[in-house]
Amino acid sequence: MSVCLILVLIVLLLILVIKIIVMKNELKNIGGELSRIMKTDTNNLITLNTKDKDLRKFVNLLNKNLKELRNLELEYKNGNGELKTSITNISHDLRTPLTAIRGYLDLIENENLPKKQAKYLEIIDRKVKDLTDLTEQLFDFSKVLDVQNEIKKDNIVINNVLEETLISFYGLFKEYKITPKIDICEEKVTRLLNETMLKRIFENIISNAIKYSEKDFNVKLLKDGTIEFSNKTTKIDNVNIEKIFDRYYTVKSSRKATGIGLSIAKQLTALSGGEIKATYQNNILKISLKF
Repeated sequence: MSVCLILVLIVLLLILVIKIIVMKNELKNIGGELSRIMKTDTNNLITLNTKDKDLRKFVNLLNKNLKELRNLELEYKNGNGELKTSITNISHDLRTPLTAIRGYLDLIENENLPKKQAKYLEIIDRKVKDLTDLTEQLFDFSKVLDVQNEIKKDNIVINNVLEETLISFYGLFKEYKITPKIDICEEKVTRLLNETMLKRIFENIISNAIKYSEKDFNVKLLKDGTIEFSNKTTKIDNVNIEKIFDRYYTVKSSRKATGIGLSIAKQLTALSGGEIKATYQNNILKISLKF
C-alpha cells in the first residue's frame, strides 16, 4: 500500500472522528436544551450550530413536535379554565335557589302539619341537603383546578391535622350514632405538605365513610405516614371498589353517595405526592393514604 493512500486513509479517519465528536457534542446540547425547555414555561425552540443535514432534520422534527405539544397544553389550560368557570357559575346559580328553598322549608317545619305531609317534608328536606352537598363538592372540584398552579407546602405534623379534622366531625358522628375508633401513633409524623389540601383530603374521606358506614368507623395513623380509614358496609362490592375514585361515580345502593368527594381526595393526594388506594374485603371498606 502506498504512503499516499495511507495518508489519505488517516486524514479520512481523522475527519470521521472529528465529525463523530462534533455530533456527540451537538446531541448532548440538543438533549440539554430539550430538557430545559420542557421544564420551563417558554416558547423557545432548540437551536443548532452545526450544518449537518441529518442533525438539522432531526432538530426540525423535534421543534415541530414541541410546537404541537405547546398548542395541546394551551388547549388543555383553556379547557380547564372554561370548565372551572362553568362549574363555579353552576354552583353559585344553584346555591341561591337552594338557600331560598331551605328557608321556606324551615318556615313550614314550624307549622303543625299532618303526619303524612310532615313525612313528605322530611324527604324533601333530605333531598335538598343532598343537593346542597353536591353543589359544595362541585365548587370544591373547581378549586382543585386552581391549586394545581401553585401549591405552598410546609412541614406539617399529620397527627395534629388528623386530630383536628376528626374533632370537627364530632357533630356528624353523634348524629349518625357512630363511635369512631381512633388509633394515632405517639410519634410525630411530619411531612412537607399543604395543610389546607391535607384537611380537605381527610374531610372528603371521612364524609364518604359516614355516608357508607353501618354505625362504625376506624382510623389509624402509623409512624411510617400511612393513614387507614375503614368502616363496615354492604353497599358496595369488589366491582364497585375499582370505580370508587371515579369522578361522579354513584353506588346505586347508596342514595347519598356522589363520588365527587373521593375523586377530589385522589387528585389532591396525587398533587401532594402521596398515594391513595381502596380495598374491600369481608364487608370492610378500607381507604389507605401514604405520604
